[in-house]
Parts: sequence; C-alpha cells; structure tokens
Amino acid sequence: MAKPSRTVLLAAAAKARKGAVAPYSNFKVGAALLTKRGEIITGANVESASYGLTCCAERVALFKALTGGAGDFAAIAVVARAPGGPMPCGACRQLLAEYAAHAKVWVADSRALKQVSEFTVSDLLPKPFATVPRQEE
Repeated sequence: MAKPSRTVLLAAAAKARKGAVAPYSNFKVGAALLTKRGEIITGANVESASYGLTCCAERVALFKALTGGAGDFAAIAVVARAPGGPMPCGACRQLLAEYAAHAKVWVADSRALKQVSEFTVSDLLPKPFATVPRQEE
C-alpha cells in the first residue's frame, strides 16, 4: 500500500479538528496518525469542565489506533489555529515515546498547512519516563 504524503496527513488532521469538542477554551486541535502500512487514524481534543480529564487530539488518535489493533507508526500530524501550530503536551509526548517512538511529528497552523515544523519524538522528549525492569529476587 502506498503511504500517504505529509500533505494528506495534515489535511486529515485539519478535517479531524472539525470534530473537536472544546466548549471551554474553543481551542480545537486535530491529529492524524499514520501507520507504516499507510492507514490513517484521526482524533480531536475533547474537553471536560474538570480540566484534568480533558484529552488531547494526539492521545485520542493514539488510543483509537492502539485499541483498534494498529501499531508501528510512521508519523503524526497535529494542527490547530495557532501560530506555528500546536506543540504536543508532556502527556502526549510521553505516550508517543512509548507507542510511536520512531514516528515523525508534523505540526502546523490549521490556516497555513504548508508551513510545517517537523520533529522526531526524541526531539520533543529526549528522556522519556521508563519503568525499570523488575529484578529477580
């Protein structure tokens, strides 16, 4: 299967952004995760009045992908109406480090999808939290 281009992935994230549920901040974010097999899984942020329960677009896409059996991710695109695009938060960076460590991260303002910043997950989180393997007693 041919892999979708960066442009296609950014467009999918922009489309996903329209499904965001952001009644408190009105900051709508869309994400599109690309598997190495060419599948695109999208997500949008969902806010809660209890702010800690809010879930970012990146995590929604990642959770959808993982619970749907997808894995082996090549890239993720994240878009919002923000100069330079929205940067993933710490929680999203940690989960990307755990489940999509080798994915490219493309970030863009939803009004300027051709102006893209590209990162690796390790650029965004050089020293992710990792559990220490249990030692035999």
